[in-house]
Amino acid sequence: MEELSRTGFERVVVDRDAAGAARSIVVVHDTRLGPALGGVRVRPYPSEDEAVSECLALARAMTVKAAAAGLDLGGGWSIIPADVSDKTPERLLAHGRAIATFGGRFIPVNDIGTDQADLRKIGEVTSPVCAQGDPSPWTALGVSAGIKACTRFSGHADLRGLRIGVQGAGNVGSALVRLLVQDGAEVLVSDVVEERATALAAETGVTVVDPGELPTSELDVFAPCALGEVITPDTVDDLRCRIIAGGANNVLASSDLAGRLRERGIVYAPDFCVNSGGVIFLQAQILSHTEEAARKQVLKVGDVISDLLERSESRGITTTQAADELAQARLDEA
Repeated sequence: MEELSRTGFERVVVDRDAAGAARSIVVVHDTRLGPALGGVRVRPYPSEDEAVSECLALARAMTVKAAAAGLDLGGGWSIIPADVSDKTPERLLAHGRAIATFGGRFIPVNDIGTDQADLRKIGEVTSPVCAQGDPSPWTALGVSAGIKACTRFSGHADLRGLRIGVQGAGNVGSALVRLLVQDGAEVLVSDVVEERATALAAETGVTVVDPGELPTSELDVFAPCALGEVITPDTVDDLRCRIIAGGANNVLASSDLAGRLRERGIVYAPDFCVNSGGVIFLQAQILSHTEEAARKQVLKVGDVISDLLERSESRGITTTQAADELAQARLDEA
């Protein structure tokens, strides 16, 4: 097990197998507000450096997300750099043992490539783990509230008739699609696994779009709900949406793109704020709050987004800068 030195992070661990290949990466960014909550992501990476880089970015985003949402949690993340088909019980247990070295400062939750059963397996060798319920529908509920805040800011009273593109038909994306259909939106969906998108379309009546076409389609709202870095220097000028608000983490490939979106008049709901519903739900579970109490708190994501949009407008700063200031104020107080 190798400790990596990274400025601004409390601890970075890479656990290696007998051949020296990375089998687990666990990062704790900041625990000033509380123990670090973070996902367990299983997916292959071209290199170890790229896996570590994504883990660092996601851990920092979790710190800011929890702080901006007013939660008593810190930020962390973990990655098993492997194909989901190679997600064996032995790999999960090895990952759990790596997490156990953090002594309870890191609380894992399911993410891309993992589910509640995986968390229970990890929980056989480390504690605590957050396996009380799937946060995906709650992330989607918060994103829905955030989208409504953005559309109100743009002059639309509700979502009826608005054209909304959801990128990703996984747990969060599919839950969001169902909510948007209920609210009367015209929904387009894409997924790199075509069967997921077509199955969701058969259930809800939405339109399936090629994954390569959706980000630059003419939309009222673009909702990225898959992997991050969707908005890049190469794609930002090709966008034809009015609003970006989705469940994915690290939607912008670099923070300066928030300024480019503002210049283009595109309303951007910072991902680490608009997708905080799942984290809010998980803290509620940890504190044994009722589901109704959790729902009320998740719906307040819309209030947070409204506040950020107003701060951005009145002060002439990006919504990302406004959100960073909100989060940093809480961290400084701690």
